[in-house]
Amino acid sequence: MVHLTVTPESALAVEPVKIKAWGLPPHQIVTIRAWLKDDRGEMFYSRAFYRSDNEGKVDLQQSPATGGDYHGVHPMGLFWSLKPVTPHFRLIKRDVMGSPLEIHLELYSQLELKAMPECSPNATACLRRWYVAPGVQRLQVREGRLRGALFIPSGEGPFQGVIDLFGGSGGLIEFRSSLLASYGFATLALAYFAYEDLPKTFDYLDLKYFEEAAQFLSSHPKVSGSGLGVIGVSKGAEMALAMASYIPQIAATVCINGTVAICGSTLSYGDLVLPGTPYQREKTLITPSEACILSPTFEDPTKPGNDANVLPVEKAKGPILFLVGENDQACESLHFARFSSARAKKWGKMDVYIESYPGAGHLLEPPCSPFCHVSRVTVSPNLIMWGGELVPHCQAQEISWSIIQDFLRKNIPCSKKNKL
Repeated sequence: MVHLTVTPESALAVEPVKIKAWGLPPHQIVTIRAWLKDDRGEMFYSRAFYRSDNEGKVDLQQSPATGGDYHGVHPMGLFWSLKPVTPHFRLIKRDVMGSPLEIHLELYSQLELKAMPECSPNATACLRRWYVAPGVQRLQVREGRLRGALFIPSGEGPFQGVIDLFGGSGGLIEFRSSLLASYGFATLALAYFAYEDLPKTFDYLDLKYFEEAAQFLSSHPKVSGSGLGVIGVSKGAEMALAMASYIPQIAATVCINGTVAICGSTLSYGDLVLPGTPYQREKTLITPSEACILSPTFEDPTKPGNDANVLPVEKAKGPILFLVGENDQACESLHFARFSSARAKKWGKMDVYIESYPGAGHLLEPPCSPFCHVSRVTVSPNLIMWGGELVPHCQAQEISWSIIQDFLRKNIPCSKKNKL
């Protein structure tokens, strides 16, 4: 009898699992398939082919995939390569508290080339992938004009506080915040446009709003109030860098594939107004699949006349970490990070760091997240090309998650009892 098991069957979404099959004839080609339905009912699937060993076993920790969505030894490859049945949908967990993602595994005792096999599998297994650890609390934030969700870890605290920002699609995205809280950070998922009564676009942004968020988080009784971290991706990385440059409560900043100047927005902070540089949309590149490559549309901050829009990173109170996918096709993130680091050093600020990943694209997300090369976004009628290659991108996600946590733990001030 053929068996398929996954261990553990229930775990955080960032934790690896072990997948094994046995009871097969020796040296038989088999197909292992994974599928799930997201919160909207959209289906995602992946598959890989394996050859059983002398004992009729397949162990994804050791057995190389011979083909399918990837090849080689990649224990989490079935998760990395999950792709939508409806083309170009991106998998984003919306309901982080109410339910896990249920991933179904199927074993077929033959080479199964069809995406949706017509025959029944020879063995099945199921696992639950949670985005929040037991005891983590979610508090809806509607404080003054602030909109977001605050995730408080289990325990007495005080905890290191982090503000979490996403990019140009807007709305409230919580999955990274809930996972950071699961690892001990009090994390505020902060919406700043296209959510509830917030502005519909990011054309005009008020840095005072982000300062209010820092004050709100610092004053929470379970948050160590002597300094905060901020993490952002894409447009969120730009705003994280702005916060670091102007708001003194920011003690540590993580910028994931973003710019280092105000782009496409007007940013105000009291009497200070940064008009920003407009996107050069006429420089958009269109791929044969009609996806847009946006990286050429950003104005180069090194050009004369752009100094007024460049964020003064040298004024940041704490260290800054740039995480960069070298195959990012949505932003010239490596060029921007190098420029900002050089500017900081010119002014004597030596704690600006760059971690870059060859083959990684724009959407560097927590470990085990499916690779998204291209997708639709709510603010554009066109497909957006994010870039990257499956294996190096997903390996970068594994590596960078630990780096992010270590950086924040080291640099956000906290009481001794909260140090891990």
